[in-house]
Amino acid sequence: MGAGNAVQDASLGEEVVRRINELGAISEESDQLTRVYLSKELRAAADRILDWMREAGMSARLDAIGNVCGRYEGDRPGLPCLMLGSHYDTVRDAGKWDGPLGVITAIACVAELNRRGKRLPFAIEVIGFADEEGVRFASTLLGSRAVAGTFDEAVLNTRDRDGVSMRDALVQFGLDPDHIGAAARTRRELLAYLELHIEQGPVLEAQNLPVGVVTAIAGATRLTARLTGMAGHAGTVPMALRRDALTGAAECIGAIEQFCRTDESGLVGTVGYIDARPGATNVIPGEVSFTIDMRAPTDMHRKRAVADVVRQIEAIAKRRQLALQLDVTHENRTAPCAPWLREQIANAIAAEGFSVFELPSGAGHDGMAMIDIADVGMIFVRCRGGISHHPDEHVELADADAGARVLLRVIENFRPRVGKSSPQVTG
Repeated sequence: MGAGNAVQDASLGEEVVRRINELGAISEESDQLTRVYLSKELRAAADRILDWMREAGMSARLDAIGNVCGRYEGDRPGLPCLMLGSHYDTVRDAGKWDGPLGVITAIACVAELNRRGKRLPFAIEVIGFADEEGVRFASTLLGSRAVAGTFDEAVLNTRDRDGVSMRDALVQFGLDPDHIGAAARTRRELLAYLELHIEQGPVLEAQNLPVGVVTAIAGATRLTARLTGMAGHAGTVPMALRRDALTGAAECIGAIEQFCRTDESGLVGTVGYIDARPGATNVIPGEVSFTIDMRAPTDMHRKRAVADVVRQIEAIAKRRQLALQLDVTHENRTAPCAPWLREQIANAIAAEGFSVFELPSGAGHDGMAMIDIADVGMIFVRCRGGISHHPDEHVELADADAGARVLLRVIENFRPRVGKSSPQVTG
């Protein structure tokens, strides 16, 4: 960029941080950030984002699922778009950067183009997905699945913790649940989908780099396990005669950790929930349920690892004379980032004077759904301590600015994939 542009761009990071703080103040609770799908807080956030989109020179609207959608036309109307985005919902007691950083940075980049009066040989669309986290209705990626045309209408009948169905919540939000299909886009409308997001891990910080190129969004398998033994009196049943479901679960959990620790190819495993019954101090636990979450950079690696872990759990249960029930509750395939997009992101990072570093994403992102209708690319921005889904989640101003500059450079130098462009796009 020329010297004149550099002066104009100097406030990109400051603008992003200011709006992150402004959006972070919209919350269910005054002392923590919670903004779940179809809540009045989400609607207030949507209205704020719509205003920012319009100020940036975009036409803006809510789609049929509650996604916030802005469009900045190319050098002539109706061109296919480069879609940029992330989500604007949060987990409970969240950090303010996860999701909104990608939406707000994309808006800031479009605003900079608009300030210069610059139009490109393609349109730019910015989308804030209304539900990525899946907190309220226990089903993730609702916003992006609707855009990708893979929304499962059975979810409309699920209920939140207050007994409100998703169908009723959509109506209360001002949307028509019978028209969710109208949110779907087609592959020919999109040249690519790009998402800027905080890393949610410590790798970039360890590398002392503000930004990185994502290679793939790791697939995930989630299971629930239930071990059933025999409850008994804590004082009268000899140790050798016990069928203790909790000690069996403890051995299983230790085996999962050990298995993943010895893997050298990025496998991670987590037991995040455990429930022991009957749950009394002086009673041997007769039934224990726990969850398993396993992720790896490739589907083959993950599936093999899950199979190995399942065999170990089965062996432990058999040896301890415990009945075992295992159910797969969630499975998402790995979403590889397109090499041609990775190259363009890497070129932009290098042009901004940073070392190019590639890393996978262990967390899920909307790109997992969007890959069904577009090639996907991701830019990671360093977050302090790798902390995410926590109030201490933080991005330094300089890193927010670096991410914005890289994204803007990608946009300005974007070239559609060979074979994807049309006479309309190339002009």
